[in-house]
Amino acid sequence: MGVYLVSVTAQDWSQPGEDGYGDVAAALKTELVRRGLPPYELRQAAREAPGWFEEKVSPSMDGFVALCGTHLTEAESSALLDWTVLIPLALEEEIVLPVGTAYSGEETVVAGAPQVLALAERLADAVELPVDAIPAGENLALSLWFLEGGAERTARTRPGAWAQDRDAAFYVALYLRAAQYALQHGCPMTYS
Repeated sequence: MGVYLVSVTAQDWSQPGEDGYGDVAAALKTELVRRGLPPYELRQAAREAPGWFEEKVSPSMDGFVALCGTHLTEAESSALLDWTVLIPLALEEEIVLPVGTAYSGEETVVAGAPQVLALAERLADAVELPVDAIPAGENLALSLWFLEGGAERTARTRPGAWAQDRDAAFYVALYLRAAQYALQHGCPMTYS
């Protein structure tokens, strides 16, 4: 059990009600059109992407929140931390929708993956995160790398500020990989 950051399938994105995100998708489409922006539609590639993204959100976030406070403005920290749905579109600011999900209460905050990626990349640079050594693609690969010794082994050969607080480094890597996945596969991300 626990909370996971996951990719959303095209079927779940279009399905209304408790089992899907169709209500969020419809509200987002309406809001984007109201702002004069094109509606968000899942690309064909997202419908055919093999596998899915899934990482368990379990370490303490205290060090990560402090890291954000040191290297990001308050608005940037909010943009990185406060979303409940991440979409692969550039957005000037988060969009608050009056539609809830199981993990978002009565509102859903939608952020753009390009903005989240840029912020995560800044934090990765700040802590000298060895991004090329961190797994991507397989479900739970990132979580297992941090929990089962991969991070520890890498820290021996590639030390840096990231190795001093591996919980904070986990969240830097998590947001980085989630934004990359959303952009690569053209799919939304959310908590489940």
